Amino acid sequence: MVTAIRRTVFVAAIIAIWEIISKSGFFPTFLFPPLILPNDPGGVTVVGTLINGIADGRMLTATGLTLGRLLIGFAIAISLGLLFGYLIARYKWVDDTLGFLVTALQSIPSIVWFPLAIVWFGLGNASILFIVTIGATWTMTVSASTGFKNVPSLYLNVARTLGSSGTHLVRTVVLPASVPHLISGLRMAWAFAWRAIMAGELLGGSGGLGYLLNMGRSLQQMDLVLSVMIIIGIIGTLMDNLVFLRAERSVQKKWGLKPSL
Repeated sequence: MVTAIRRTVFVAAIIAIWEIISKSGFFPTFLFPPLILPNDPGGVTVVGTLINGIADGRMLTATGLTLGRLLIGFAIAISLGLLFGYLIARYKWVDDTLGFLVTALQSIPSIVWFPLAIVWFGLGNASILFIVTIGATWTMTVSASTGFKNVPSLYLNVARTLGSSGTHLVRTVVLPASVPHLISGLRMAWAFAWRAIMAGELLGGSGGLGYLLNMGRSLQQMDLVLSVMIIIGIIGTLMDNLVFLRAERSVQKKWGLKPSL
């Protein structure tokens, strides 16, 4: 309850400061539009643009297109990350080769791959999916390999003594024991995927939230830009708090890493 009150007061203070600055005359309205209260009768506001965009379906269509691309690329990245992470943890020669390469690739921002994506796939969904996949794969690979490497040898020895091996060992011992690291990896990979898809849609996407951002920039409609940013922030916050953070806390409590209150 106290946390909710603090956050409400904090957001209200930000809105108040924003409204004061927007009405101070320091900036033109089209560069620094008000959030809620228009400067002139019938003037634009960020919230008004957001509501109108939702009402006419433009925002919902763009959000659905972006989330669709994001989920596809994220699913591919998670699959590749789990596979690469297992191979790196399982085989020393893969760790010395692919593991070394993954460490180098992780330091390269996903947007740097965009020129290659355009040459290889052209402007469109394929290049955006490539950027999203690249943006999340390496982070998931590092987290997965760390989780698999940290599986206690006692678990593996007991399972092998009881006759477990191959995919059965991976499914019943390795994956469950690696869940804490995998959840953290999913959370970080999702954040990287979000950044990647925004960059991809800004530079070469048709439709989507990134496309609306680029259109707002081109038309100097900062109210549109800010309304899209609000949607991105809301979706990111909801996913992090309702999905990943909750799953992470549940896993920590189950494994005794966090005291149960």
